[in-house]
Amino acid sequence: MSPHGIHHLTAVSAAIRDNHRFYTGPMGMRLVKRSVNQDDVSAYHLFYSDAVGTPGHDLTFFDWPVPPEQRGTRSITRTGLRVAESSLDYWADRLAEAGVSAEPAREIDGRPTLRFEDAEGQRLALVVDGGAGDPPTPWERSPVPAEHQIRGLGPITMSVPSLEHTDLVLRTVLGMEEDRTYASPDRESDTVHVYVMGEGGGPHAELHVVVQPDLGPARQGAGAVHHVAFRIPDDAYDAWTERLQRFGVPSSGPVDRYYFRSLYFREPGGVLFELATDGPGFAVDEDAETLGEQVALPPFLESRREQIVANLKPLD
Repeated sequence: MSPHGIHHLTAVSAAIRDNHRFYTGPMGMRLVKRSVNQDDVSAYHLFYSDAVGTPGHDLTFFDWPVPPEQRGTRSITRTGLRVAESSLDYWADRLAEAGVSAEPAREIDGRPTLRFEDAEGQRLALVVDGGAGDPPTPWERSPVPAEHQIRGLGPITMSVPSLEHTDLVLRTVLGMEEDRTYASPDRESDTVHVYVMGEGGGPHAELHVVVQPDLGPARQGAGAVHHVAFRIPDDAYDAWTERLQRFGVPSSGPVDRYYFRSLYFREPGGVLFELATDGPGFAVDEDAETLGEQVALPPFLESRREQIVANLKPLD
């Protein structure tokens, strides 16, 4: 029993208008859900994805006015965005035209990779995926040609000070397998352990864990990642709830996010994980043609719509 890939990743922005311009402009992604943090309705929760919000493609942001992240261990340190093999040169030129400084493309863990950061220090990487993972639905209004659009998330890289207990949870509770190791591209003395989930392999279903015992813990802020979510089948949700209980893993218990159902828990290294169902999806309350154009609220917040929307800043 294992998740079958990455579902979404949620990060933090303190400049949400600039964030919206960057991810829908230079990055060419579609805003598929313009909603709010269901636990803090004063803040946007924006979902960027392919044309329809395919699970495994969603890069999301909380709108929080916080200082920049203090980097360190016990955190997610880089988010992979998958692209086609022919796309790295296109992206190198596109990022340069947008004034984004990127590292020279190089091979990391056997894959051509282009690493860069957004304006708030969100660490990203464009990774050639070899065609693995669910194919995206291209967004026809994207400023990026269909053949070069982001194909989805993965791999996700995280840092822990010690591997032992994190490894136990990844293998025993989540059913992942350690497939290989490689030297960190940031410090060759650091070893990255690659855990795979599901079947078939590929960066869409990989978690890369770098062990960094000499670093202090990160302090979350703008440019940080809040959590990573892994995909589980809709009909396996109750089984996963029972599995966490059986292994004695403290969790949120069942949480219905309306667009998917979730379970949250922290692995022993301190990183927040989520297990999320694929369905019902983002079209449950909006027409597919107009996704993300208006503020969408789950039913339990609709009675507060006027107050919630009045407190949100314009994005456009």
